[in-house]
Parts: sequence; C-alpha cells; structure tokens
Amino acid sequence: MNLELICEKPKGPAHATPLLFVHGKWHGAWCWAEHFLPYFAEHGYVSCALSLRGHGGSEGRQRLRWTSIAEYVADVAHVAGQMETPPVVIGHSMGGFITQKYLETHPAPAAALLTAIPPSGLWPSTWLVFRRQPLAFLKALATLSLYPIVATPALVREAFFSKDMPETQVAAYHKRMQDESFRAYLDELGLNLVRTKRVQTPLLVIGAADDTVIPQSGVRATARAYGTQAVFFPGMAHDVMLEQGWQSVADRILEFLKERGI
Repeated sequence: MNLELICEKPKGPAHATPLLFVHGKWHGAWCWAEHFLPYFAEHGYVSCALSLRGHGGSEGRQRLRWTSIAEYVADVAHVAGQMETPPVVIGHSMGGFITQKYLETHPAPAAALLTAIPPSGLWPSTWLVFRRQPLAFLKALATLSLYPIVATPALVREAFFSKDMPETQVAAYHKRMQDESFRAYLDELGLNLVRTKRVQTPLLVIGAADDTVIPQSGVRATARAYGTQAVFFPGMAHDVMLEQGWQSVADRILEFLKERGI
C-alpha cells in the first residue's frame, strides 16, 4: 500500500523525536501542510503527515467505503515504523480516534488529540449532525457514502469553520474534501471502540469552543478517560489546524512537548 507522506524538516538541528500528524474524515495530509508542518519544522521538529489509505494521494480509493479503523491504524503504524524513533502522534477528529487505537498497542513518547472523536464513539456527534442536516444525513445512510455531509461549501463551513473564515478559503477547502469510509463510521459507532486502559501514553486533549461536530462534553469525556484536563480554544471551530487561530493551538502543543522534555 503506497501512502502519501508530506514532510517538513528543520533547516538546523532537529529534535530527536519526530512528529506524525493524522488527519480526520474527508481530509488528507494536505490539511496539515498549510500551517502545522512548516511551523513545527521551524521549531526544530521533523514533521510528517500521512494520507490514510483512500485519501489524498494514497492508494486504496477503490475500496474506501469498506476500509476499517483497524486498517487506518495499520497505516499509522506502517509510517511510524519507518521513522528513526517512535514519533509523537497528533491526530485530528477521526485521526484522534485512530491515534487512540494506535496507542493501544504501540508505544509513543506523547500524543495530542485535537477535537478528537471520544473513545466511546460517535453517537453524540451523529445526533448533532442529524438534527442540523437531516436530509444530508439520510442521503448518506441511503447511499452508504459520507460525502453528502460535506457536499457544499456551506456544509463544510457549518461543520468545520468559524463564521469569520473567508469564503474563498472555505471554497478552496471544500474542493479538497472527499468521501469517507462508511465501515470506519460503523467502527466508531461501536464495532471497534477504544480500550482506554490499554493507552499509557501521556496525552494532550484539545477542544474548540465553537465546534459543531465534537461537543465540549465529548472532549471533556476523552480527557477524563485518560486522567487529564481538556484545553479549549475560544472562538474556534472543528478544524483547529486550519482556523485563523491555528498558531495558538500549535503553540500549546509545543508547550506540551517542552513539558515532556521532547
């Protein structure tokens, strides 16, 4: 399986531990390349983002609908295994859920969960989407395709971005959105939830105050499951790595890495 990998390296000496970024539903490695990869490279970290199978420039688009969370975890493990040392894993949304599943069986010096699907799954978010966009949700169920949830720029803004995100940027991001695995969605509903007791990695849990996808209660539940406190960013929506306040989120991750001596 050929997986797209986008990396940025520091111009000077690099920290010993690299960073691996994992995207969420409908996205690809591109969502990290705009801000986070160059920013963390500027701060001395070898920073890489993969496109999970069926996403971005990776193989596997033909059978995307039935790709499982376990297969996505295998993608992360494959890329992490090729890095010189075990990386810090930073996952967004579904990527945060995949990160938790990865940490059940793989060591990492630390990890960060950004507006991540809680270990208990996606039922609360499912109800939120259904109440907000019932027709799009029913179309997704009827076609076994999650693309109707992000089929227009207006839907993409509502799901991922704050009201102050320029229309041109929303339109550009919408063009990069793609379909998502229906099987993975079923895994997140209950077929393959996270076994939190198996996760021993220090975690940073980040939420967005204006997130319409992952409610604050879900972010707090994630933090409680791992014995930590969630950090919320005001005025920000779900895609914290692309929102206009992205640097404040990146700086909090840098602070967390410094606290861990990484």
